[in-house]
Amino acid sequence: MLACPFSTADRNAAMDRPQTNLAELTAAELEAAVAALGAPAFHGRQILTWMYARGVTRFADMTDLPAALRARLADCCTIATPALDSRQTSSDGTTKFLLRLADGRQIEAVYIPDTPAQTFCISTQVGCAMACAFCLTGKMGLVRHLTAGEIAGQVRVLAHETGLAAATFNIVLMGMGEPLHNYDATMKALGILADSRGLGLHPKRVTLSTVGLLPAIEKLATEPLMPNLAISLHATTDEARSALVPINKRYDLTALLDACRRFPVSRRARITFEYVMLAGVNDSRDDARRLVRLLHGIRGKVNLLPLNEAPGIPFRRPDEARVDAFARVLAEHGVRVSVRKSRGRDIRAACGQLIVEGGRKSPGQRLADQLHSSRA
Repeated sequence: MLACPFSTADRNAAMDRPQTNLAELTAAELEAAVAALGAPAFHGRQILTWMYARGVTRFADMTDLPAALRARLADCCTIATPALDSRQTSSDGTTKFLLRLADGRQIEAVYIPDTPAQTFCISTQVGCAMACAFCLTGKMGLVRHLTAGEIAGQVRVLAHETGLAAATFNIVLMGMGEPLHNYDATMKALGILADSRGLGLHPKRVTLSTVGLLPAIEKLATEPLMPNLAISLHATTDEARSALVPINKRYDLTALLDACRRFPVSRRARITFEYVMLAGVNDSRDDARRLVRLLHGIRGKVNLLPLNEAPGIPFRRPDEARVDAFARVLAEHGVRVSVRKSRGRDIRAACGQLIVEGGRKSPGQRLADQLHSSRA
């Protein structure tokens, strides 16, 4: 329950108390917080609208709230919002945002226009513990999880910075971090974003990408607000995938794909299988034929992502002929396949390229060297 000062003495004492961060609260929690201040609960819903639909975080500017309530909120509450440190715009229109959190940590988020919808790529962690061998974020290690308010706050910032708060847009949880490793905060953030009094982001406009944390995938299958599921697959044998995606040592391909077969998919939806193509590592016709067999019986589609090369990543991007040949094998066997066009490569905003200063080197580098040696 919120304790809010009403006298001068109480107000002075309250300065030593931590303020309640309303950015972390759902609509129901906002209603309860406002009711605890002695105000009608519906004002909590108004605050949510101010924060998300209108992008207002100063209580003094929330003009349909009673003045006395605004004063009380200013005394005992805050609305923490990621601060925009910088932005870079690619030649293709992609914009990367460097955001600073309340503790000074930084994260990156990306706006990708016309894909074909307007899309925000959002982070769920500072860094990532998954150590995928081809991903710059993995080189940071896991610095910390983001809170629900920090995840939803990225969408708030990007929606208003791009003028899309009142428009239709999608989000992909494919930025920094593994969303299912930060399960509770990620799902709470999606619930906040889905509220119709805010941004009204329907779960079907959200895609969650995971390397395959099986217990969390099984939990996700029971959620009332279920985003679209994307699986970062990237290999067709356990040996290769364990080197590229170390979590495969715990949850192997058989277990992961069995979980995908059980995952509830609506009649018009499909699980997306993301496959980063690495020259000479996982891009052969044999790999394509194995992928066809692996996906048998799964309502899915494959996104091929030719590697976005970056300093420190020990792999090469395959040439177009190699990518096309791989895609043709899939298509000829009835697998839905698309080749994703890389966006924002010139500003290091493409898939696998997000990183901020202060990370540590990933063990994926050594695993990648072992893969190359075994294929040589």
